[in-house]
Amino acid sequence: MTEQQRVTAPGEGPAPLWRRALAEAIGTAALVAVVVGSGIAAVQLSPGDVGLQLLENSLATTLGLAVLIAMFQNLSGAHFNPVVTLVDRLLGSTARPLDLSVYIGAQVLGGIGGAILANLMFEVPTAIGTNDRATAGNLLSEVVATAGLVLVIFALVRTGRSAVVAPAVGAYIGAAYWFTASTSFANPAVTIGRVFTDTFAGIAPTASLWFVGAQLVGGALAIVLVRVLFPRPGAAAGR
Repeated sequence: MTEQQRVTAPGEGPAPLWRRALAEAIGTAALVAVVVGSGIAAVQLSPGDVGLQLLENSLATTLGLAVLIAMFQNLSGAHFNPVVTLVDRLLGSTARPLDLSVYIGAQVLGGIGGAILANLMFEVPTAIGTNDRATAGNLLSEVVATAGLVLVIFALVRTGRSAVVAPAVGAYIGAAYWFTASTSFANPAVTIGRVFTDTFAGIAPTASLWFVGAQLVGGALAIVLVRVLFPRPGAAAGR
């Protein structure tokens, strides 16, 4: 949930920044733990079958992400993604620079913590990723995946359908695992977190920098699309 759509209890204002930041950190950590942990489990359960491994990984991520957004949407907005946080501000939210920096810091730290947690749960060493994913196709995929993700979120919010953001975003990411060459990281915090595991979901540090750059380009593209297609919050389709 974005553009100041967050609520707390009836009659209350937004939750304190520390509470919202904690929600962002926990949510992002849980998301990365789902991605990394299900990747490790998939390799253990289906050795030698990469297609089945990706299916298992994508199903867990789809379900986990939808649950996490539903859980934290009304507290922090459930961004779990620095690109979403930045786009939200550029599209008109009143978030202060302090809010932005705290949110993004919480997301990045949460992403790193989630990868380490998954390593610990499966008793694999925490090591820097060695999977160099920085190909032209993967970088284009990250632009497309991130632009699509942001467009899905803001299209729903700006047309008054915030209630379906959780299942829609989960479904989009699940699909993007398969229609993008990069398997749709689409999130700088998740990308940085995945540097800290040398497992199925891991990524090499140099490749992660390219991925983050591509994701920022995707976010910028999404801003243009949102402003063209959904020029103002609350605008009804066809009007």
